[in-house]
Amino acid sequence: MTGQVLIEVCVDSVPSAVAAELGGAQRVELCSDLLEGGITSSVGLMEAVRSRITIGLHPIIRPRAGDFSYSDDEFNIMRRDIEVAKAAGADGVVLGILDPSGRVDISRTRQLVELARPLSVTFHRAFDMSADLARSLEDVCQSGADRVLTSGGEQTCWHGIEPISQLVKSGRGRITIMAGGGIARDNAAYILERTGVSEIHVGLASGLRSPMLYRNPRVSLGKADGREYERTQVLEQDVRELKQAIARGAGRQKSSSDCHARS
Repeated sequence: MTGQVLIEVCVDSVPSAVAAELGGAQRVELCSDLLEGGITSSVGLMEAVRSRITIGLHPIIRPRAGDFSYSDDEFNIMRRDIEVAKAAGADGVVLGILDPSGRVDISRTRQLVELARPLSVTFHRAFDMSADLARSLEDVCQSGADRVLTSGGEQTCWHGIEPISQLVKSGRGRITIMAGGGIARDNAAYILERTGVSEIHVGLASGLRSPMLYRNPRVSLGKADGREYERTQVLEQDVRELKQAIARGAGRQKSSSDCHARS
């Protein structure tokens, strides 16, 4: 783990985005419906977040939940959402397309990358759902995307440390590998050291109680019972503590290296 570590925080609200910046994050990925893995937010939310933060803003371009094989109509929606994100002042976009066989759809991804320019483009964790990570890395490189967000094809980065490390080596500086999935203050420094990544993607959302005094226990409007009275939000202190944990880890690594150099 060397140099400055870039922290990207996944957010779904203005308060979470503001907290991410105040806590020291350098970028946010903006999503809605995080229960389904995140879909494109409204233009109203994009504009509101942009007006409140100065750090990088990367909205996800995902027209629906579920798999990452999209119809022509859905692909056209993604094209339009990229144009909307650019107009809203985004610094980058986050996207991913696979074909039914589990390969990266190079042609369509390249079209979206070219449309997004000069914005930065991240290929999201659709990558982890692909059939062959090594092959998919080469495909994403061909598409022209700037980075890959990955947990190494595992549920969390902790379990995907070795695959992520191999992806960093295979990338050979052609593309940024950003680790994301289950990273927290108690494991971030170790994951950074073992994988060699320079960017991490974190959630850090904490549960908030609903301010509603009246609650109807007979009705649930979503697929998950009771979610009407549950919300989550990123807290400034959690982001700051993550940064501090990373700094401590880097300090220990430097001290260890200095000791080996003197011995």
